[in-house]
Amino acid sequence: MFGRKRARRPRGGAANAVFAAILILAAAGVVATAVFGITASVSGIHILPREFRIAGNPERNREMSESYFLFLRHSADGNQPDSLRRFIAARRIGAILIDKGEYAKAAAFLTKAAAEEDAYAAWYIFSAAGAYEADGAPSLAVPLYERMVKMYPDLEIEGESLHYEALSRLAGSASSPEKRIGYYRDLIARFPDRPDPGVAYYLLALEYEKTGEWDLAVQNYSKFLPWFGTEVPGHPDALKRARTVVEFNSSPKDWGYENLAELVAGIKSALVSRSSSRLRRYMAKVGFFAVSWHQDGVADANSRVLFDFSEFMRSGAISVAEGLDSSSGATEAYLRTWGWTGRVPVWYLYFRKIHFPADPEVHGRWEWAGIYFGEKMR
Repeated sequence: MFGRKRARRPRGGAANAVFAAILILAAAGVVATAVFGITASVSGIHILPREFRIAGNPERNREMSESYFLFLRHSADGNQPDSLRRFIAARRIGAILIDKGEYAKAAAFLTKAAAEEDAYAAWYIFSAAGAYEADGAPSLAVPLYERMVKMYPDLEIEGESLHYEALSRLAGSASSPEKRIGYYRDLIARFPDRPDPGVAYYLLALEYEKTGEWDLAVQNYSKFLPWFGTEVPGHPDALKRARTVVEFNSSPKDWGYENLAELVAGIKSALVSRSSSRLRRYMAKVGFFAVSWHQDGVADANSRVLFDFSEFMRSGAISVAEGLDSSSGATEAYLRTWGWTGRVPVWYLYFRKIHFPADPEVHGRWEWAGIYFGEKMR
């Protein structure tokens, strides 16, 4: 044993840090020019702190200087306090620094800007965290994301909730299942109307498995199932796996064998007697598949209800290899058979150990889990 809207995965990690540090900054220059009417006469390069100057780029330094001048002017202690105009200037400064790869400087500037706790403080902290993340310093980003979620009201920028984005990144980078559980639960509770709750339900179920809380894992797999169109990045078999866990949990679980040799002997006996009904009794009642090798057993396969062995046993005796295939191991095994009726006379019967720690009575037993059609790929 182991549609609805397409979902976005709760994001996290360096691969998506560009969103945090750049996406929101991208249009800053256009907005700043429209709002401020910036011209070269606004101020001189002399007001720009040395740590913000970009060597060998006087044009960018002038642009930075103009934005910094406006950032100071519209701060609380400036001569024209205006939090929105200050925010737009800060966006531009951050964009220039990030464009030049100065992530740490951008993060330091944005963190300092948040000290003036105006309506955009959450954005300053969020973007500072994103800059650190893009710079490969998640240990500096995490406490800023946590600080933003805990201390500042949520803020939507360009249609994106900063709390949602921060919680997504925290869940993706957390060091323990317990922490990830907390973040995923917060995402589900606080953002029930997001287009991708199925992703959070599935990932939360995985974390509950890791902590041994199987009842909660099954509950969340069940909540994931209605979102059958959801794609969970990194988990291409998410739907199949969730369905198998839920179905297995509610099944009688009575088809496993303590000893693989006993299971194989029973199947061989059924083949020798050409009894399709006996053969069906040995099949796993949940998740049984019958596929060609290139499908790798992950596709939704022929169900045991529709699979009729008698249709494939008309050509004569079914031959069975004396022993298991050499690729068999401690947790899975293959048995070559041949003589089946149809275009593909060779079948490999696939066995594996049941993985279901929630029930120690069945966990670790052997099951006949499926069939691979054709000669085994080498």
